[in-house]
Amino acid sequence: MGLSDKRVVFLFPGQGAQYPGMGLDLLESGSGAVKIIFDAASDITGRDMAALLRDTDPETLKRSDVSQPAITLANLAAAAFLAERGIRPAASAGFSLGEYAALRIAGLVSLEDCFRLVKCRGEFMQEEADRLRAGSSGGAPGMAAVIGLSPDQVESLMAGWKEKGPGVLADLYPANINSPRQTVVSGTGAALAEAEGRFREAGARRFIPIQVAGPFHSPLIAGAAEKFRPLLEKTVFGDPLIPLYSNVTGKRVNSGEEAKKLALAQITGAVRWVDEEKALNQAGDLDAALEAGPGKTLQGLWKDSGSSLPCYPAGRRADIEELENY
Repeated sequence: MGLSDKRVVFLFPGQGAQYPGMGLDLLESGSGAVKIIFDAASDITGRDMAALLRDTDPETLKRSDVSQPAITLANLAAAAFLAERGIRPAASAGFSLGEYAALRIAGLVSLEDCFRLVKCRGEFMQEEADRLRAGSSGGAPGMAAVIGLSPDQVESLMAGWKEKGPGVLADLYPANINSPRQTVVSGTGAALAEAEGRFREAGARRFIPIQVAGPFHSPLIAGAAEKFRPLLEKTVFGDPLIPLYSNVTGKRVNSGEEAKKLALAQITGAVRWVDEEKALNQAGDLDAALEAGPGKTLQGLWKDSGSSLPCYPAGRRADIEELENY
């Protein structure tokens, strides 16, 4: 039976997980459910998404206005392919952008509204990233992972630096609380350059730039949130049909109205993934987690969390077919 008789949570990856060609193996399998999702994505975005994924280069795919619809498509295609094989989620969670696939799978938004939201979200976030880059004289703003320090250490260090006279570090923010030993920070180019040396002096083993277009999950892109607000407010959100967990609070979402408010706050607020993983594990009714989408980032973070539950890859056709053996 594989995992079809188990209670699993679908974990959907976000920006940074993308790669050219993702999801095409699922489409080329002949799956009718996957084709419906590709067609919906193409209709809403106004571009042939299969051709985009087939022909694009990594640098173009890194742009938020390209990557956000594309990753959401790959995430939802994986979920549809899993469902065709009898594997459906007992709970849903998504990392950053991945939360929109989680909203769809938990029944809060329609397929069309899901793509409409991520299309506009990606455009507004890219516009803000371009604006910040054009006005920057100290390198492009962005995000970087601090490896080897705990989230508490990272946040304490940043608070201390700012208390002493922040200078360029006034524009440095905790963005993704990923694992007990990895925190992603957002900032201007100058802030990231200054922070790298300081984090290394404090004991960080690595400081790794993230492949995204801007300083997301920080007040630096507040303009994107304000542009997004009107569309979000007029979009119909239902209540969760299965448990759904929030990046902003790290807790289970109780209603569609709450989810809508959190979707806006998530643009400028930190992704508290450590808390979200903890809440999923404390629920006590799950047998496994599946990373339903491109890459293996969330599997690594799940392992770092110390969870006793396995987390399996489920983004490619071969991965999903292999699940029948578990």
